[in-house]
Amino acid sequence: MPDESTLPPGCEVLLLEDDAPLRKRLAAHLRYLGAAVSEAGTLAEARRLLRDLGFEFALVDLHLPDGEALELLREGAFSENTGVVVMTAFGGVTGAVEAMRLGAGDYLAKPFEPEELPLAFLRCHHARGAARREEHRAAETAGETDELFFGRSLAAVRTQLETILAADRRLGHGLPPVLIEGETGTGKNLLARWLHRQGPRAGRPFIPLNCAALPEPLAESELFGHERGAFTDAKRARIGLFEAADGGTLFLDEIGLLAAGTQAKVLAAVEAGTIRRLGGTREIAVDVRLIAASNQPLADLVGRGAFREDLFHRLNLLHLTLPPLRERGTDVLELARHLLARIAARHRLAGLAITPEGERRLLAQPWRGNGRELANELERAVIFSGGAPLDFAHLGGAAVPGAGSWRNPAWRLPESGFAVDTVINELIDEALRDTQGNVSAAARRLGVTREFVRYRLAQRKSGP
Repeated sequence: MPDESTLPPGCEVLLLEDDAPLRKRLAAHLRYLGAAVSEAGTLAEARRLLRDLGFEFALVDLHLPDGEALELLREGAFSENTGVVVMTAFGGVTGAVEAMRLGAGDYLAKPFEPEELPLAFLRCHHARGAARREEHRAAETAGETDELFFGRSLAAVRTQLETILAADRRLGHGLPPVLIEGETGTGKNLLARWLHRQGPRAGRPFIPLNCAALPEPLAESELFGHERGAFTDAKRARIGLFEAADGGTLFLDEIGLLAAGTQAKVLAAVEAGTIRRLGGTREIAVDVRLIAASNQPLADLVGRGAFREDLFHRLNLLHLTLPPLRERGTDVLELARHLLARIAARHRLAGLAITPEGERRLLAQPWRGNGRELANELERAVIFSGGAPLDFAHLGGAAVPGAGSWRNPAWRLPESGFAVDTVINELIDEALRDTQGNVSAAARRLGVTREFVRYRLAQRKSGP
């Protein structure tokens, strides 16, 4: 809802009031505000309407000719997507409190001014969103909670973030999507949370969703919600995460794993700023900052036909890339010390340090699991250290001091010469094997551009 004096355009409202003149007056005001109103004067009429129609809000009098409106709440007649405001005469606070306990979102004591209705509905709207966010938060598996560590290697990323935040503060609403790419464990989740906390929406909800853990048949329902009866098991209505994140940030991790149909609906939601629940007919306005992340370059997925090109271009407006840990130089040691302090505190061990040999071993590792693998190695070392300095002997040999060349020092150029092109092709093949065919990741390991790798591969295919 935009503000305290308006209603969402075309929202469906059930008005249950047996006093016909009052009902007509309230209905006229609600229609003036843009609502579609269905009127009822008895519980029986209300039950019929609730059975046949879906409502965004319900305004109900507690005392009716054929019973108490509390009966509707007790029997679950209202959808979970319906914000219920009860009306009670002076002295009827006890009934209003019972209605709130049964699921009503707010109450109004008669007599009241019709201008109070939008504010009451707004409180219901916020309460439903808060409940959905809490449900999602409780269902989340434990995720990364450490603060984001930038270091020198992420200085360029930090500069990009500051530029994005400056634009966010100017805009306030309608914030453009952000795309974060990087290998698993590089800190995409942490970066998304940091961007949210530092921006103008810090006090609003941050809703994360790992698309890899989302079964395809449930994806649309989870993201956009559903009405009762929308599918076989939809016994109760439910709002989706786009609605729960209204006014805040929705973080879709591993977005490349969404099915094509769901990708199309995400694109529509981002472009139009509206969603439609499964089984619903009304467009619902949402103001959501979408942050998407992928452990594979989406451009490569687009090239393989595995991701929608139009959604990629929409997400790619603000693009951040997190380099893998093995490309962050001595920042590995700074990050290790940062994580070690946290791990040692959790294990109630003070004064733990990393030996010079341990530092060399940390620098020598490829860290294919990136920050998560490093954190696991640190915790394993802490547990088995007995309080002694950490040398990470279980990680194997330390790095060769100095430049750390990959070439065997004993090797010499043969007098007969050799084919440089063959060596380059072998290095490219090895990099592609190590990165499971990911051209961008292979190029980073080789210290060349993605275009260079693609050119070499194309040259080999075309033959001499």
